[in-house]
Amino acid sequence: MQEVARAVRERLAPLLRGKRFVVLTGAGISTESGIPDYRGPGTRRRARHPIRFQEYVASSEGRARYWARSMLGWERFSRARPNAGHLALAALEQDGHVSGIVTQNVDRLHHAAGSVRVVELHGALAEVQCLDCGAMEPRARLQERLAALNPSLLSSEAALAPDGDADLPEARLAGFEVAGCGACGGTLKPHVVFFGESVARHVVEQAYALVEGSDALLVVGSSLAVFSGFRFVKRAHELGMPIAIANLGETRGDALATLRIDERAGAVLPALSELLCTGPAVQPGKSARDARECERVV
Repeated sequence: MQEVARAVRERLAPLLRGKRFVVLTGAGISTESGIPDYRGPGTRRRARHPIRFQEYVASSEGRARYWARSMLGWERFSRARPNAGHLALAALEQDGHVSGIVTQNVDRLHHAAGSVRVVELHGALAEVQCLDCGAMEPRARLQERLAALNPSLLSSEAALAPDGDADLPEARLAGFEVAGCGACGGTLKPHVVFFGESVARHVVEQAYALVEGSDALLVVGSSLAVFSGFRFVKRAHELGMPIAIANLGETRGDALATLRIDERAGAVLPALSELLCTGPAVQPGKSARDARECERVV
């Protein structure tokens, strides 16, 4: 921890002090809340093949497989709470250091921590949408309907996987009933961007506007392997902005970074918040709104 504190004090804080910086976050910031990632040090060795958009739309078997696993994963996923990294970013935004957050995550933990200006690149699992009539429905309500249709599956043991998924043997999928839209009976899809699906143009434009209106970019917990996030690092580099990356392991943007810290978000961000704010650090279990407002270091 002393090495992390030194790196933040001597390298990261001086780079960002006095600047309004935008933060790009990936799954690595949420692993400390118990949500697995796709490409972190603990998961790279175990390849995963998430469902692709075309398979979901074209295959009733694919949709059944997705919702069976999601039904089991949702119980734990929905109970995840913000960790010290989320809380530190919320405090930094409240104090005026962070201009906003562009997140690749679908867990809504930034909102739960108290962050206000958040662009969700890939949507959020908290809602589902009908592909036929467009109606939206809370994911929690759908969970009740799925459980009523498939009560025996709830007793299954399943390890949580990335994006609210769960590891479930194929044998347990037999006979699973998929719930239709509550309004029209049509096909429901989580309100997230699947692999093979494009991010909506207006969402990309919001994210670009945040980057272009900031003085620096901080990347936290992302390997930047997916272009939907890497493009903002490229844009910041084109604008000549300082780019800092805090991530466990190499990233696609390392060659463009001004500095890089190979460490977890939960260690880097609270240390940064303590250096840029004079108020007390926000503790896990409390939101930034509960903490005493910190004052800008001049």
